[in-house]
Amino acid sequence: MFLAGCGGPSATPQGGSSGERQRLLLVSYAVTKGAYDRILPTFEEQWKQKTGQELEIKTSYGGSGTQTRAVIDGLDADVVTLALSADVLKLEESGSIQPGWEQELPNNGIVTNSAVAFLTGAGNPKQITTWKDLVKPGVTVVTANPKTSGGARWNFLGLWGSITQAGGTPQQAEAFVTSVYKNVENLPKDACEASDVFLKRDQGDVLLNYENEAILATKTGDLKDPFVVPELNIRIEGPVAVVDKNVDRKGTRKAAEALAAYLFTDEAQQVFAEEGFRPTSPTVWARVKDRFAPVKTFFSVKDFGGWSQVNKEFFGNGGIWDRLFANTR
Repeated sequence: MFLAGCGGPSATPQGGSSGERQRLLLVSYAVTKGAYDRILPTFEEQWKQKTGQELEIKTSYGGSGTQTRAVIDGLDADVVTLALSADVLKLEESGSIQPGWEQELPNNGIVTNSAVAFLTGAGNPKQITTWKDLVKPGVTVVTANPKTSGGARWNFLGLWGSITQAGGTPQQAEAFVTSVYKNVENLPKDACEASDVFLKRDQGDVLLNYENEAILATKTGDLKDPFVVPELNIRIEGPVAVVDKNVDRKGTRKAAEALAAYLFTDEAQQVFAEEGFRPTSPTVWARVKDRFAPVKTFFSVKDFGGWSQVNKEFFGNGGIWDRLFANTR
């Protein structure tokens, strides 16, 4: 389950419709595949009933950063649903998406939420239940490289915020996060590879991963032990955006915008919830919240100044990550 769709992007660019059938390309990150396998056929059927037009939605899955680069390099996406808004900002900077995309859809374009979860070995022998347990002597932590992985950036911000959002100083946060990464033996390039290291190669005591992946792995039986969702956590926000440059050229804007809007309906949000994501619809959340671990306090990327600030301060050349990495390797 963790490795589904973990390969690179499958390029399936589609042109605009020349007859009754129109084609769209949805480009997303790997862990959303289960949800879209259920959501897209329903939307296609509803679109035909509403417009009389046959719609075929192709998909491409891979790491969020890899997918973003592929779209910039020419992957003909009509709609993107990525792991973090920072990747959509890269598409905006490339001219693929117009500024103001956040205001074009509900909830500032955020279609799903999640949290950081700790997956541990059988029986959790190291008794890892809190962020601070990650710095215990002898604990090996598995997480991807935040320079290359969107999921790893969420993990990093979760670690940092576990200190600063509990009253600690940035200096204390840097010391803590440095100690955690000293317990990381290697840095896989993305979340899928990190999952492979932990689940398939049986390396490490704890894997930092998306809560939604842990939920689905539990349902499928791939994860047999309980997982931990810290009560102080980062709200992982998954955005959706229409790729203006492509839809205007292909003549697919109407269908693309309708698809993006559909993802916010209670019907689609219910599917996201069943696939392990925290829905952004208040109505659906009220129905399903008991299925999710209680989080007492969520903080968000806004608490760090937003993605533009985060990318510069934390992950830019010479930023906090570069300094921290030099101190841990």
